[in-house]
Amino acid sequence: MSPRPLPRDSVALIDGYHSPQIDVDVRLNTNESPESPPAEFAAAVAAAVGKVDWHRYPGRDATELRTRIGELHQVGPQQIFAANGSNEVLQTLLLTYGGPGRAAAMFEPTYALHSHLSRITGTTVAEGERGPGFELDLDEVERVLRASTPAVTFLCSPNNPTGVVDTEEEIRAVLALVEELGGLLCVDEAYGQFANHSATALLGPETPLVVSRTYSKTWAMAAARLGYLIGPEWVVAELEKVVLPYHLDSMTQIAGTVALDYLDAMNGRVAALVEERGRLVQQMTDLPLEVWPSGANFVLFRPTTVEGRDLWQELTERSILVRDCSSWPRLDGCLRVTVGSTEEDDRFLTALREILV
Repeated sequence: MSPRPLPRDSVALIDGYHSPQIDVDVRLNTNESPESPPAEFAAAVAAAVGKVDWHRYPGRDATELRTRIGELHQVGPQQIFAANGSNEVLQTLLLTYGGPGRAAAMFEPTYALHSHLSRITGTTVAEGERGPGFELDLDEVERVLRASTPAVTFLCSPNNPTGVVDTEEEIRAVLALVEELGGLLCVDEAYGQFANHSATALLGPETPLVVSRTYSKTWAMAAARLGYLIGPEWVVAELEKVVLPYHLDSMTQIAGTVALDYLDAMNGRVAALVEERGRLVQQMTDLPLEVWPSGANFVLFRPTTVEGRDLWQELTERSILVRDCSSWPRLDGCLRVTVGSTEEDDRFLTALREILV
């Protein structure tokens, strides 16, 4: 028997990205919205899907969807790149601007897909450290960028899994350095609508800045797998050369377009989750927990009287699932909980008191 063909070394030496799922009553581990979009949204999508010409390819340029997203951000469709989730957006960005002989910079702990996708695309990972409170350390940023001259620099704000929001001044400082070194800055705002400011305010026609967003969180559309990027026309034009043809199917384009008719409902869900986040954090700080401030729809915390893994197990036995970050580098003993419905959060808080008090 002939030997099996081997994958590239950069693939063979890494693990896939997974978010383990367990059958529980309360699932607070993947930062999904606890509430669906309005019933009217689902009905409108169903009606539009009923008119799809299934024997024809979808619109390759997704012009209507990109136009509507552009209107939301007060830019033209030429400044919008849409794809199957923000992960495909980031992958396409790295396929276009990364690759062998190029580097991508990121500051840990941060979203694991930034380094994972970099390695998959053959891009060297230039890894820096965040500060003790998981804030950006601008001296460390400068050290890493000057040493590696990355083609792409990633900031995640609000940062996943910590929830920390990078200040506008910090992002401006990183952008200035990226411009000086001839790279591209990507601010990953998957949770951007939960925060009090956005890097979209810094976008410009010649500014090497892109901002990625997703429909999964604030739009409560994780099932649709739709994300997008806002950036200069010249960046979007290069991404369009790389992405697969007809990559966005008709149903995804329809769902993303129809959702924009329900902007008020989205804003209402976001406001309610921000308020619930405040209630959750307030009650968690009364327990023997170290709790980090969050600008997202999740909260990072560390128990101070038991091991993080043991607390995760105890919660799971009570049919409550949170994300176990306790073995991740720099996050020793930490867990992450999604802000759920009031009822879900109450079950979580009750369980915490039973275990910790």
